[in-house]
Formats: sequence, structure tokens, C-alpha cells
Amino acid sequence: MYKRYLSVFLGLIFLFACKSSLKGPITSPQSKNIYRVFPSQQQEGGDAQRGLDYISYGDAVGNGVPLDIFNRFFGKSQDTVLNREGDNSHLPYFFTAFESSSKEMLVSGNCFTCHAGELNGKVVLGLGNSLGDFTRNMKPPFDIIAWMIKRKYGKDSEVWKNYEEQHKWYQQVLPAIVMPKLGINPAFRIEEASLAFRNPDDLSFKEEANYSIPELAIGTDVPPLWHVKKKNALYFNGSGRGDFTKLLMQVSVLGIHDSTAAREVQQNFKDVLAWLESLEAPKYPGEIDQELALQGKQLFIDNCEKCHGTYGKRPYYPNKIIPIHEVKTDSIYAQYAMNSEIFDWYNESWFGKSADPAQLIPSYGYMAPPLDGIWATAPYLHNGSVPNLESLLESSKRPTYWSRSFKSTDYDLEAVGWKFSVENNGQGKKTYDTSMLGYGNYGHTFGDEFSPKERKAVIEYLKSL
Repeated sequence: MYKRYLSVFLGLIFLFACKSSLKGPITSPQSKNIYRVFPSQQQEGGDAQRGLDYISYGDAVGNGVPLDIFNRFFGKSQDTVLNREGDNSHLPYFFTAFESSSKEMLVSGNCFTCHAGELNGKVVLGLGNSLGDFTRNMKPPFDIIAWMIKRKYGKDSEVWKNYEEQHKWYQQVLPAIVMPKLGINPAFRIEEASLAFRNPDDLSFKEEANYSIPELAIGTDVPPLWHVKKKNALYFNGSGRGDFTKLLMQVSVLGIHDSTAAREVQQNFKDVLAWLESLEAPKYPGEIDQELALQGKQLFIDNCEKCHGTYGKRPYYPNKIIPIHEVKTDSIYAQYAMNSEIFDWYNESWFGKSADPAQLIPSYGYMAPPLDGIWATAPYLHNGSVPNLESLLESSKRPTYWSRSFKSTDYDLEAVGWKFSVENNGQGKKTYDTSMLGYGNYGHTFGDEFSPKERKAVIEYLKSL
């Protein structure tokens, strides 16, 4: 059981600094109107296969647990997804073994910890992992791992010195990153916390935090990676602007030593970006009523296209940020981002000031996403509060409390989303509680205007995207 949990924290090692409450309400949102994000120059010429190889075999995270310690603690298994060779052939696909600068083989989680999802018994690379578990405190097993490393290699060894810095982070981080429910991903918290103890100029480790992090930790769903090629900005609120290689490789600050190592990783992410741009959404595996879908297409064009774009032979995605007063979905995530101190720090750091700059520009709203492969990406809304497309397009059907089995085979191809049961309260890790702060299922009620017949037609069309 701990293998999957370990991969989450090896791949997402982040720091939790001084606690404070969420600041006051937003007094000056960036925009009160719908607006488009225009493209910025991106690096070209990457090799897609090299990009996949780098995710599968590379040192993007930069540090990890010695391979022999990992195997002793967790045992060996078989990679039946990526079918890798060498040491990686005996690791699950969401772990990577790589050689450190001291020639030691280390193991860490990779991008597929969060960006590969299991659906109907099959792992889909690039699908957000909606079955992830961030509900456990991983400090006890990591304390044991640290003891095993020190015992085998000695406290004066290079291996322990390389790992000790990360262990200090674990002591602060692991008890503080627990999410309230299964399937919730603390992506933004990971980003701001992982940079809290980095010097802005060279990304080296520092003892004192750069900024405080609010005590409130808001999690989200994980968007599919095949949307990246259409986007001019990343993240749910469209805050990730500029060079995508820097935005995508930020997981590296969880383990790399400094900006020199970061630059080396970034060069590899030119290939990773090429791989992402080669990804295609999976095709709906069931039968589609083509006549009904054609009716749904026209309804979609008339009502949804202006925000979510066009599909087919001449696709177009408008990259629009929809303000909170328009979409009316839960605003806490957007508010949290608007108040976070990470944005000023990030934009003045190596990420924003060195060659190929990236920036974080928050918006008091959310980016209307592309809908390619929407049939596979339940649950819906940025916080994953809606279990299927039927309830997304008819808000009265959205349950306040709902639970699912967290088995990948429990997917409803007709309602398009996870099979669920309505609960009387929000107790239990498998029960989504939409009454929690930041996890509301309200807003995006545009589908309520359809008749039942029209709604069914739109869903049939969405299956085809």
C-alpha cells in the first residue's frame, strides 16, 4: 500500500513554512470581464520520444531514496505500463531509478504519479490521477527510511549528506500536507511550499522561509496533459505564463541542488514539451448515437463554443479566463492564489528573470478548458466536486455528499463519470463533501437551460470529442 503513497511524496517533496490564516477578501480582482490569454513564444524542436524517455528514466526530481534501501523497504515489482529496462523494469511506472552525481542509483516519483490515471483497468498516460491518496501522514515511513540510510552508509557518507537536506524538509512537510479526502491533489500548495526554502537567485537551499504559507490548503482535480498543446497559459486559473518548459519542470525544485541543475533539467523539458504536444485524447470506448450527437453539436456550437472552443477538422480554442461572477463556481482556489505570496517571489526569481522566463499571473477566475477527451476526465470542475457529466449539465442532480469505490472499473460510460452513491454526511475518506471550504459544487449552471432531451444530445456529442 505504501508504494503509491511514497511515490506521491518522493515526486512531490514540498515545504510547509510559517502558518497564517487566509487573508481577507479580494479587493481588486485582476479583471471583472472575460478575457483571452494570448500565446507567448515557446521552445521548439524537441523530440517526443526523448521526452517520454526522460520522464521514464531521467533525473528530473534530482534526488531520492537509494535504490537498495527502496527495494529493502518496499520490495520489487514489475513495470507493466512503460515496460522499461534495467533497474526501472522492477519499479512501478510512477517511480524512476536514476544515477546521481555520486554514481548512486536513486529512486523518486516521476510525473506519472499525478499525470497518469487508471480508467477501466487501463493506465492512460497524461490522464489526471483522480484516484490518488494524499490523506496519509507519511512522516513515520520516511523516518524509518532516513534511519536505514544513515545506518547503512553512515552519517558522514556522501549518500546521507545528499539525502539529509530532503529529510529536513520531510520533517516539516509530511504532517502538514494531508488532504481531507481521496482523489484531491494539493498541486498549488506543492508549488508554493516547494519554493519556500529556495533562494530566488540560484534556487539553493536556505534555512529561513521566503514567505509565509496560509494554513488553509486547497486541493484540486488534475487536468489532462493532452490539453497543454492548446493552452496559452497553464493551471486552472491560467496563472502560468511564458516559457512552458520552466512551468512544467518546476517539480525539479523538490530535489535539485540549485539553478545550474535546474537549467540542465529544463533543457530536457524541451523534449518533454514535444511529447506532451504529441499526446492525443483517448477515444470514447462505447457506442455513440451519431444522429443524436449531431444534434448535440449544434447545441454546443450555440451555447458552449464561445468559451470551450471548436472541434473537428478546424479546431479552435479561445484560451478565455472566465471571472468568478460569470462562472459562479467555488472561488476559494482563485482567491487563495490571488493572496499567495509566491507570485511576487516567483516572478523575481530565477524562473522569471533568467533566459526563457516564466511568470505566475493570478486571475480572479478560471480558464474554460478544452474538452478533448472530456468523457475520461471525471470528476468535473476545478475541484473535482461533480462526479459525472449528467450532474455537471444539470446542477440539481449534484449531490452534497457522494462516495465512490475508487476502483478504476467503476466508470459509468452513459452518465459519463464515476459511479457514485449519495451519502447522508461527509464522513469517510471516500466521501466527497461539497460543504467543505473550497470544495463547493455550485456554479457553471449553463446546462440547466437545456431540456432533458437537449442535455442528452450534448452529452452524446461530448463523448465524441
